[in-house]
Amino acid sequence: MRFSVITVCYQAAATIRMTLESVLAQEGVQLEYIVIDGGSTDGTLAIVQEYAERITKIASGADQGMYFALNKGLSMATGDVVAILHADDFYTDGTVLAEVAKMMRHTQADALYGDLVYVSRQDHEQVLRFWKSGGYKRTAFRWGWMPPHPSFFLKLVNYRSFGGFRTEFSTAADYELMLRMLYKQHVKCVYLPRVLVKMRHGGKSNATIENRLRANREDAQAWKVNNLTPYIFTLWLKPLRKLGQFFMKG
Repeated sequence: MRFSVITVCYQAAATIRMTLESVLAQEGVQLEYIVIDGGSTDGTLAIVQEYAERITKIASGADQGMYFALNKGLSMATGDVVAILHADDFYTDGTVLAEVAKMMRHTQADALYGDLVYVSRQDHEQVLRFWKSGGYKRTAFRWGWMPPHPSFFLKLVNYRSFGGFRTEFSTAADYELMLRMLYKQHVKCVYLPRVLVKMRHGGKSNATIENRLRANREDAQAWKVNNLTPYIFTLWLKPLRKLGQFFMKG
């Protein structure tokens, strides 16, 4: 099983090195690493180039946003399974991909997700939120559930069959993609009960009430573009479910 790991970055000189090293430290798997830089001017690309001999493909240039960049990475991918790891994120240890591969082979699943923790930007050992995903149940989407996208792995054939990220979304394209793949297309999915990814705290979708309302509208649109109808309370349960993450520390 060969992995295509895609990292999209822009002005990420402060964090990109840890992301790169966490991917390149993965043991026991075949790895294709694709880095898409959005035309950074802060030294990000210079750091990426330090690892050029170990990175399969590097592309840099102005684009139209994160989801355009992810689709660019997907167009370059040739592995069996796609993983997406942004420049604010890093794998918890060097066995993550090997454990993902083992579980996907054992279960014959096309998709897998695990747990994620949000850590302090200053202290990566300080856990601020713990996203414990829980076992997979397709209908849980109707109850505001979703897996954390950085810990989501999907076989490339599903992107080829059902499409990549919808670029009309500004924050919810990852939610729409997982809703489309898992809920609408019934892609076989399995849960790996361990923390796979650490994410530095600070996401724009929940930064302000205005952003949360905008995200809620995009969440509703994610159902609409797939000709799906959520429960009346689905979209309000989604942010409410996150409150418990602040009280769970592993």
